[in-house]
Order: sequence, then C-alpha cells, then structure tokens
Amino acid sequence: MSDLLVLPVVIPLATMVATLLAWRAIRLQRILHLLGAAGLAVASVVVAVSVWNGGIMHLQVGSWSSPFGITLVADVLSAAMLVVVGLTGAAVGVYAVGSIGGERERFGFYPLYHALLMGVSGAFLAGDLFNLYVWFEVMLISSFVLLVLGNDTEQVRGASTYVIINLVSSLCFLAAIGLLYGLTGSLNLADLASRLPGVGEPALVTTIAMLFLIAFGIKAAVFPLFFWLPASYHTPPVAVSAIFAGLLTKVGVYALIRVFTLLFTQDIGYTHTMLLGIAMLTMITGVLGAAAQFEFRKVLSFHIVSQIGYMVLGLALFTPLALLGAVFYIIHHIIVKTNLFLVSGLAHRFGDTFELKSLGGLYRSKPWLAILFAIPALSLAGLPPLSGFWAKFVIIRAGLETEAYVAVAVALVVGLLTLYSMTKIWNEAFWKPLVSSDTMSEADPDRAPDEGLLPRPSLAWMVTPVVVLAVITLGIGLYAEPLAMIAVRAADELLLPEAYVEAVLGSDVAEKRSLP
Repeated sequence: MSDLLVLPVVIPLATMVATLLAWRAIRLQRILHLLGAAGLAVASVVVAVSVWNGGIMHLQVGSWSSPFGITLVADVLSAAMLVVVGLTGAAVGVYAVGSIGGERERFGFYPLYHALLMGVSGAFLAGDLFNLYVWFEVMLISSFVLLVLGNDTEQVRGASTYVIINLVSSLCFLAAIGLLYGLTGSLNLADLASRLPGVGEPALVTTIAMLFLIAFGIKAAVFPLFFWLPASYHTPPVAVSAIFAGLLTKVGVYALIRVFTLLFTQDIGYTHTMLLGIAMLTMITGVLGAAAQFEFRKVLSFHIVSQIGYMVLGLALFTPLALLGAVFYIIHHIIVKTNLFLVSGLAHRFGDTFELKSLGGLYRSKPWLAILFAIPALSLAGLPPLSGFWAKFVIIRAGLETEAYVAVAVALVVGLLTLYSMTKIWNEAFWKPLVSSDTMSEADPDRAPDEGLLPRPSLAWMVTPVVVLAVITLGIGLYAEPLAMIAVRAADELLLPEAYVEAVLGSDVAEKRSLP
C-alpha cells in the first residue's frame, strides 16, 4: 500500500509531460489537464483513506533504507492536505478552462499548472529536509513562470518581488539544512526527531530553528516577511491567483508546523513565544492592509496574511486543542480563500474591472453571484454556522485555556475587521448601483488579445467550481464533526511524534533512539 504515495507526485508529473507533448493541440491539452486534475483528486482521497484506516504510511524510493535516500511519508496531516490539494487543484483547473485565455494556453499554462501541483504534493509528502527543499524549488520555478505568463508590466513587477524574496528564503533554508546536517549527520525528519534531543548544543539548535523560521516564514507570508504577497498575487490571471492563494502559503505553514512540532521542541519557551508574537503581528498588519485597499484581489491578498496569523497562533499555543484548531483552520481557509478569488474573477468578467469603486449593481443583476460571494466571505469573517466560525472558535478557546488573553483579544478584533473588509466589498461591488458600465481595468490579466482563435468556453466552467466550493464550505459549517475528527487525530500525531519516528525508522531503530 505504501506504493500509493507516489501517485500524488507521478500523476501531475505525467500530466505535465502529456500536455507538453500536446503543445500545439490546445483542446487535447484541456482534456489531459482535466483528466490529470481529476486523477490527482482521486489519488489523494485513496491515500487519505489508506492512512486513516492503516496508520502512517512510509515509502523509501529506490533501494535505500531509512534514514537514507528519498523518503515519502503520509500521516493524517499530510493526507488531509493532499485531499485539499486535489480538491482545489481540480476546482481551479475547471475554472481555468473557462477563464485563462488562448494565448496563455498556447504558452504552457497547463504544464506549469501541473508542475505546481506536483511541487505542492511533493512538499506535503517529503520525509526529509533536502527533498522538501527540492519541492519548494519546483514550486518556486513553476509559480514564477505562471506569474509572468502573459508578459504584462504589472505581472513582471509583481513576479520580480516574489522571486527575489523567495530566493532569500531558499538561501536561509539551505543554510539551515547545512548547519543541521553538520550538527546531526542526518536530514531525515524522523531521524532528526530522535537525534536532536541528544545534541549538546541547545543554543546552536535554537539558532538553526530561527533560520527555518525565516525560511518558512517567508513562504508562509508571516510578519514582517509578507510584503511580497500583496505585491504579486493580484497581478496574474484569476485562476493563478486562486491556486496561489489557496495552496502556496499553506505549504509554508505546514512546514512550520512540521518542524516546530517534530524537531524544535527543546526550547518552546523561546521559539513558540516568538511564534506567538509573530502570529499576532501577522493578524494585525494583514487585516489593516486589507482595510486600506479598494481593489478586489488586493483586499483578499492582505487577508491571506491576516488569516495565516490564526494558523501560526494555533502552532504557537502548542496544545492539543490549539493544534486541532490550526489544522481545521488551514483546511477551511484553503477552500474559502480559493473560492473568494474565483468569485472575484466572475465579478471581473461581468464588471470588466477589479476596482471596487468602478464595480456595482451585481446584487441586482447577478443575485446568484452575490450569494456565492456571501458564503465564503462570511465564513472568512467567522460568522456562524459557516466553517470559519468553528475554526476561529477552537483557536480562541485554546487561547483562553492557555491564558493567552492578548492573543485572544487580537484574534477577536481581527475577526471584526475582517467582517468590515468583506462588508466593504459587498457594499462597493454588489450593493451600490453601478455608476458607469464602460469601465475597463488598466490591465486585464484574463484577456488574451488573440483568444478568438479558439472558442471561449461556457461560463459554466467558471461557475461550477465556485458552487462546489461554496457547498463544501456550508457542509463543513453545518456538519463540522468529520473535519474535527481529522484535525483531532492530526493534532495527536503532531504532539506524539513517536509513531511518526517508528513508521519511518522501524520499531527497532526507534527504540534505540527513543525520544525523551
């Protein structure tokens, strides 16, 4: 059964190759693209079911034995993240067929899209730090090209900021890997979890932990390393923005959770207190930035930053309930934030602009779109009975239990300001009358000048995934128990890493290197 772990990587790789081979056949590329996205979704569910029923899965690629070689590991957290990758990858993939434009299709959108999904899936399965670095670089390269695909001036400007700061992250990651290998002689996560408690250099271990915090903090867009995100996420086509918003920063959050629960737990009084301060500042700066914006996707981009703060807060509190909340929050946020960006694309299609001041009247002309916006928007703000309410409720309750009252107050205020921002979008784009219908955005990233060479797909390609994600958001809110059970089990595994170490190294090795 462990061989199943290669499927979430092999399927997008095969789809990438197949769409490259069909370079001149755009219709064939679309079919292969959709089949690949559906295949990834199915494979992710199969892996998740296998992990849920059989426990942590581990695969050594090639003939190497642990802790050497390439290690793939799936615990409940990894499996849950893979399922969300499959879901959002398929939803945005369908949306892209109806929105991306003929020029970008001819210049490699579909191969790059599946390269990105391969990188994200590989990162969630990586059982050693070096291969996690490799998958991060796959994500960086594919995401950078997706950002500049179309060669618009604003896209290039945003992509330049994006790639420069992420290269800094890569350098910090490499430096941390080198120091950690020199200290322990290993990069396998399970092996490191058993070796690090016996290292007699606590100050050096904490220094290495800070390097990882910088590297993954940039990827996750935490304070003060977040500025690249709102400078870039509003520039590419909506399908690209949506998959970025849903998945890329969550890989950084996942990496933070993984290393600060499995590896760096020797000095939580220092490391996790720092994470607590970072979480609060991330929430505050993100939501204030959103409140100051009047461009649809810029508001949503700043809210990615503020919501990341809640996830890091769950990690910082470091209790079973807090980690439960962090896992629940990540899954909820991926679905909701992806959907909000997709809704912004529909608003742009009908209003020809992302500027809120130039939009209006969508509630009267497209009431169904107003409902599809309201569901994820109110969920993001944390209103019951939607999924965001349960996510915030668990995090806040965990904060009260640990007497982190300042963090709880910040979380509550940020929730109110999030509601304010969503209300601002509602008032400007949906409720107020449309003043003029001849507005056009300065740069329309979804419109290709020669897309008339291919027939424009039906609007149903864009609406259907938005409806599906909205229904899932409602389902999680009204019946949160299944996701809560997943989050409980994931939190238990994170706090008791012995099972992870035993699954990768084997019981004999795990006993010899038992955790204290």
